[in-house]
Amino acid sequence: MISAHSAASVRAAEAPLLAAGRGPELMRTAAYGLAQGVLATLRTRGASVYGARVALLVGPGNNGGDALFAGAFLAARGARTTALLTSGRTHPEALAAFTAAGGRCFSLSADAGDATLAATGFLAAAGVSDVVVDGLLGTGGRGGLREPVASIVARLEQLSGSARPAVVACDLPSGVDATTGEVHAPVLRADLTVTFGAHKAGLLASPGEQFCGKVSLVDLGLGSYLRESELLRLEPADLAAMLPMPNVADHKYTRGVAGIIAGSGQYPGAAILAVAAASACGPGMVRYLGPPSVADALHVRNPEVVGSQNEPQDVRVQAWLAGPGIDGDSRQLGRAREAMEAGLPTVVDAAALDLVNPDHGEKNAHLVLTPHAGELSTLFARCGIDMHRTDIEAAPLAAARRAAQLFGSTVLLKGATTVVAAPGGDVFTQANGTPRLASAGSGDTLAGILVALLAMVSAPQDLAATAALAAALHGELARHASAHEPLNAGMLANRIPAVWGALAARESN
Repeated sequence: MISAHSAASVRAAEAPLLAAGRGPELMRTAAYGLAQGVLATLRTRGASVYGARVALLVGPGNNGGDALFAGAFLAARGARTTALLTSGRTHPEALAAFTAAGGRCFSLSADAGDATLAATGFLAAAGVSDVVVDGLLGTGGRGGLREPVASIVARLEQLSGSARPAVVACDLPSGVDATTGEVHAPVLRADLTVTFGAHKAGLLASPGEQFCGKVSLVDLGLGSYLRESELLRLEPADLAAMLPMPNVADHKYTRGVAGIIAGSGQYPGAAILAVAAASACGPGMVRYLGPPSVADALHVRNPEVVGSQNEPQDVRVQAWLAGPGIDGDSRQLGRAREAMEAGLPTVVDAAALDLVNPDHGEKNAHLVLTPHAGELSTLFARCGIDMHRTDIEAAPLAAARRAAQLFGSTVLLKGATTVVAAPGGDVFTQANGTPRLASAGSGDTLAGILVALLAMVSAPQDLAATAALAAALHGELARHASAHEPLNAGMLANRIPAVWGALAARESN
């Protein structure tokens, strides 16, 4: 499991090491790790370090120092290195090492005419480089880049196709907030981010994560000094350990019974998708409550599902899903409200989100709300909070936390990076999926997976961890498909057994 930390937490962890005089050692370790990241990137492009062209954007302080020391390492091994010094406060020892190794420098700290020539010269060098290293802003950066650096980065970001060099970010892409993941344009989108000491929360949260590429961590020995994590992320080994498996004494009731209130005459497909996903996860039973016409349709695909016209109080389940496709059906909405008030773990999706009462506080603790940004904006508006969809998409980590506290519920905010926030403060983010999951009905599949897991897990009170597991499993359904294979929501449930089995096999190996 990855633990990610705020910028303040990382700086506080570094402080005792710096006070002990270990600053140069930490910088050497960071710079070596960054240089190794550049080497790995060159290899992926079929290039060797000798004769490679590497351009470095160098900011003030330690972040620029890391980039220059890495550049010196690469220059000593035959790379043609060019640096743009964007500040008069360049790290002196690192600059001396870089120039001694044969690195070439342009500087923006000269007069206006010379600075323009420096920018032009650097852009020409960067345009024919194999790799550009972004060493402008580190964890202490505030806001975005300023001119003239902002325009230089914007020009580089416009390069595309074969004209675009690979980009390696030093600690984080400049303009991405290290703690929140908020983005202050322009940002040079990285292929690889080499981060130091600890994972920063902003690198595992949207929209910042989408600018990071692959993230590689260089260990600086901060582990014992780090404070409580800002957020968590489940890795494949965690998924393998968390997936519920039946034991020899189980029967269909002890393996978990998932109850689903979904679908209507107008939207039967939502019920079919949710039920198919839940059943594919292997609970002991799936109970469906809804219109007979919908039950008849889903039984064609899933004859094992037990359908009825009962009310939630008349059946026994371990967890409920309420909401997909029940729009406009008063009886389904009534069932959803009753299920939400029963006190069992309950996934609240789609139309049922309108039934959530923010005044219930702790009475909502058993609910897992699963909105996308537009639905969360509507929920906030009901509470007098003006937060547009675009505001939520710009800062989803903050929005999910606020919603969890406001409603007293676990909130699974869907997006490119899904955020799961519990009212007690635990936060997970998962980015297992691919853009091909962004299709109609994909959310219904996620809801079905989640209710099945809640019914099956041995500790359903840990709603946030189970919701993160569901988001990760849902994402893996797309990741395990061929890169060129079309994908729609109707195909996802059939993938669950194979993907589940592949993940679970990690635990047994």
